[in-house]
Amino acid sequence: MIYSVPYQGGAAAGFGFLFLCIGVVVVVGLIVVVTSAIRIVPEFRRLVVFRLGRSQGQRGPGLVFLIPFVESAINVDLREQVREVPHQTSITKDNAPISIDFLWYYKVIEPAQSVIQVGNFELAAQGIATTTLRSVIGGIPLDDVLSQREHINETLRLKLDEITERWGVKVTNVEIREIIPPRDVQDAMNRQLSAERTRRALVTESTGDKEAAINRAEGTKQAAILQAEGERQSNILRAEGEKQAQLLRAEGFSAALDQIFKVAQTVDQKTMSLQYLETLKAIGASPSTKYIFPMEFTSLLTGFVRPAEK
Repeated sequence: MIYSVPYQGGAAAGFGFLFLCIGVVVVVGLIVVVTSAIRIVPEFRRLVVFRLGRSQGQRGPGLVFLIPFVESAINVDLREQVREVPHQTSITKDNAPISIDFLWYYKVIEPAQSVIQVGNFELAAQGIATTTLRSVIGGIPLDDVLSQREHINETLRLKLDEITERWGVKVTNVEIREIIPPRDVQDAMNRQLSAERTRRALVTESTGDKEAAINRAEGTKQAAILQAEGERQSNILRAEGEKQAQLLRAEGFSAALDQIFKVAQTVDQKTMSLQYLETLKAIGASPSTKYIFPMEFTSLLTGFVRPAEK
């Protein structure tokens, strides 16, 4: 009889391949586990670590190792964030409906509190921001809403910060972006703006006319002052000239009198008598019928008439 012996090589190869596959899976699993257990945390982030459901606080920045299957972590961003609250219809104190949208800025201060104290911080904060906005606007008249944005921003920031503080979040700023009043209010504002611009134009025009009139009056005044000053200077110069002329005439007349006096001192009585006779001769040549002889004429003739003998 011939007995057949089964071949054992194929089974061994199958078991070897199976062990190889299991080894590869185990190595890959270990790599995945180790990789998931090691976290590199940036400077602006923190990890809130939970060990079997209990909070272990925050970790990071840098290299953080988590115990596989025991510890889990939630990533929290510490950078300042900005969120938009879309247009919300609010009623002012004087019952005017307005639409407002705004931006609010926040920053996580306590990462663990922001994870533990609230489930969805952004959704909760947006709802609180909306209700807070309506509450603030409801206590302010429409004119103040339109003119006191900074006051409303600060009021919103303080109220939001009071609520979010227990969540470990700091509201840093609130900025109203747009306020849309009702149509009739917009028309009234446009009319008011047009009237205000017209008033400013009239005021500017009247101010320009006033300044122009003042400038013209000032110019006339300066011209009159200059003209008067010129006339005064001219009169002074004319007076100075007349004074000088009179002095010169007086000096000439005085010099002439001195010369006449000097000459008269050398004239004797006979010469004067001859001058009188020449004058009488000229008088006699005139057609006049009346002759006037000065009384001094007889005394002048004494030089020509010989005295009578006794």
